[in-house]
This record gives sequence, structure tokens and C-alpha cells, in this order.
Amino acid sequence: MIQFEKLGIFLSRPIAFLLVVIYLLQSGLLIYLIKDKFDLEKQITYQQARIEELEERLQIFKAIDDFQIGFNETEVLKLADVIYDESSRYRYDPMFVLAIILTESSFKKGQKSNVGARGLMQVVPFVGRDLAQRSGVDWQGSETLFEPETNIKLGTLHLFEQILKFGDIKKALVAYNMGETRLRGLLRKQRPMPKTYLNKVMDNYKMLKETYSV
Repeated sequence: MIQFEKLGIFLSRPIAFLLVVIYLLQSGLLIYLIKDKFDLEKQITYQQARIEELEERLQIFKAIDDFQIGFNETEVLKLADVIYDESSRYRYDPMFVLAIILTESSFKKGQKSNVGARGLMQVVPFVGRDLAQRSGVDWQGSETLFEPETNIKLGTLHLFEQILKFGDIKKALVAYNMGETRLRGLLRKQRPMPKTYLNKVMDNYKMLKETYSV
């Protein structure tokens, strides 16, 4: 017999062993249930994040489809994917990238400005070539900038670099539009930045957020 003097309980060895086994089984079951609950919560969180991502991709697609000129549905889907991916890479709001594209090219396929800027984000060839060489993008001359996905990859990278250089999103946008050298010249002379382009981007951004944000 095993004596538990303080409790006044007398147990045989088999019963004591059985109680220990039951205790261990209960502890194991509790640990399993806790882990199972944690795994379930993790799965629910993952699925919720996936749903939110799909909803955001759908809103991007809708915005592009409403404004684009000259793209078919397959191309619009690819554009939505690359805008989502590049926005995630640089932590942009996708609607902000869409606002820049809408301001730069009105989402028109094959757009070219009178100063030679090309594509959806209106990247000039010498900037595009430099960005492509440094980022590993295959550069086949200035016509590369008419490839919508490549144009967006280079355009979003260019804006990101301007943000790093100026430490200010407004200055970065103006530099993106008028060129880094020209903006630095204005700043050195303590002249005000032009606001027309900046205001147009922000107006488009506000409109897109109000219309398409999840």
C-alpha cells in the first residue's frame, strides 16, 4: 500500500500508477487541444489575410479596368498583379501607384510624351536604362518601356529611389515628374516647388481611395 499521510489516503500501487497515467493523458490532451486551437487560429488568420489580399487585388483590377485605354482583360489582370506586387515591395498604397499612372498617362497603352517619356508611368529612356541595369531587368532599348509590367517595375523603383534621396514624398513626386536635377536646382535657389503635378496626383489618389478602397 502507498500512504498519503497528509491526505489520509491509502492507495495500492496499481491504482496510484493508474492515476498518474490518467493525469499524464489529461495533460497531453490539454497540450494537444491548446496546440490545435493555436493552429486553427493561425489558419483562420492566414485565410483572412488571403481574403483581404484578393479583395484588394479585385479593387485594383476594377480601377484599372475603368480607366484603361487599349488593354484587353488578360493584360488588365497582369497589370493588377504587378501593381499589387510592386506596391507590396515598396510599401506603397496600390491606389497611390494607380494615381501616378492615371496622372502620367491616363492609363493609355503605348503613351509617349513630347519629351520622350514612355509607357504607363512615363519613364524617360536614360532613366529606364539605368534602372534596368541596376535592377537586373532585361533592357532592349527604349521600346522596353512600352512593356507595361516592366514600365511599372521601373517606375515604382524610380519613385522609391527619389523618396530615399529626398526623404519626403512630395519632393519625391515632384522629382519624379520634373527630374531630380531640376528640383535640386530649385531647392538650392530656395524657390518654391511647382504644385500642379503634385496636386493632380493627390486629387487622383483621393478619388481612387474614395471609389475603390476595400
